[in-house]
Amino acid sequence: MSLQYALLNDTSWQSQADWQTPDTPFMSFAFWQALADTGAIGEQAGWLPIFVLVHRVADSQSDSSIDHADHSENHSENHSAINEAAQTVAYPVAVLPVFLKGHHRGEFVFDHSWAEAYARYGVDYYPRLVTSVPYTPITGQRLWLAKGETLTTDIIKAAIAGVDDIAQQVGASSWHGLFITPELATIATASMPTDIDIAHLLAAQDNGLESTAIDMPILERQGCQFLWQNKELLNGSQPFADFDAFLATLKAKKRKTIRAERRKVAEQGIICQRKCGAAITDEDWKAFYHCYVMTYAVRGQQPYLTIGFFMALAATMSEHLMLAQALDSSGEIIASSLFLYDDRHSENATLYGRYWGALGEYDSLHFELCYYQGIEFAIEQGLKYFDPGTQGEHKLVRGFIPTTTHSIHRIYDPRFVPAIANFCAQDREHMAQYRQQAFEALPFNADNMPAFDTNQ
Repeated sequence: MSLQYALLNDTSWQSQADWQTPDTPFMSFAFWQALADTGAIGEQAGWLPIFVLVHRVADSQSDSSIDHADHSENHSENHSAINEAAQTVAYPVAVLPVFLKGHHRGEFVFDHSWAEAYARYGVDYYPRLVTSVPYTPITGQRLWLAKGETLTTDIIKAAIAGVDDIAQQVGASSWHGLFITPELATIATASMPTDIDIAHLLAAQDNGLESTAIDMPILERQGCQFLWQNKELLNGSQPFADFDAFLATLKAKKRKTIRAERRKVAEQGIICQRKCGAAITDEDWKAFYHCYVMTYAVRGQQPYLTIGFFMALAATMSEHLMLAQALDSSGEIIASSLFLYDDRHSENATLYGRYWGALGEYDSLHFELCYYQGIEFAIEQGLKYFDPGTQGEHKLVRGFIPTTTHSIHRIYDPRFVPAIANFCAQDREHMAQYRQQAFEALPFNADNMPAFDTNQ
């Protein structure tokens, strides 16, 4: 059996196989449908999706282990050719989403300096290709896998061949896979050359020969986010019994600070509550969205997501939603924070802090509604982790552990590969040093300090 790929402009592939349950709610079909139906992705949003379908066919139908359909430069015009190729599919294996983009918004891994370098040399950095969950800096799988399949080097090679095909057709400068799993980063970087002869490629280009995409390496960048873990080291890494049990693992000064912050919220006459799933009413959603919009309004920006998007989540995946609310002394909602969470029985069951907003400035309310309410909920539900989102060293001093994030990048112009490869290498070294320094600043007492893991 050999692997082929096809490029699709729609989600017809979803009905071609039984697909594995994704590792986070953000890769669920319902989440992506909500993005599409409300205009968060699509040509108008500057997130034009193309799906690389990897499928397995009989050896007699292909002379190579990775084959592909004959694609024209226009994906829509080539749709019939793609469908014709797809009719030969015996077993759909995997799908990789790729977005054609002319901007960097909603990505959270920044390559503006690369675009500036291209501009200085009079080369266009746009369009570029991105594989990510739009507007969502959460680590997770970036391929949908059919049931019975596991992620392999051959699948990754086939998917990247599809990405290279898209890049050639649209003239993309690069491809960026963001917030991917360590497993995918390892397989992808190992599947492509790392020690390339740039001089040879440039000489070939000077002689009018174009370098093939396979000559280009996969470059890895690393970042740092902060992850709360629901385990008490002195108790055999068992989950915490309650919030006080978590506080007991911190140094006395840090415990005092957190208790003081929670007390300040109460002293302002603010009451916090949590609602899940169907218990979240339409009025709750309206109040939440009013708060969410304010987060952008104070910066003079428009929100990425509409209230229709959140209502779609409520209608199709309510079992993954938790809404924390802050009410003033009159019972009016003054702040809201929306979380998504995994099934508690999943292997790495995680709570995800995603969307927040407040109607005014309230002392310590952000910490309460975005962190402490989340920690309490994770403990109550028996979730293993709490990912509060990107950025913010203020998470560190509240018991969130620095954790490595991964992204991979493919640059198609060999003239820029050496400099960007060097940038990525220096960036990885810097982030490793930063993570170790951040780790040393964790607030845990000596008996509960986790061991530093260079691979984490």
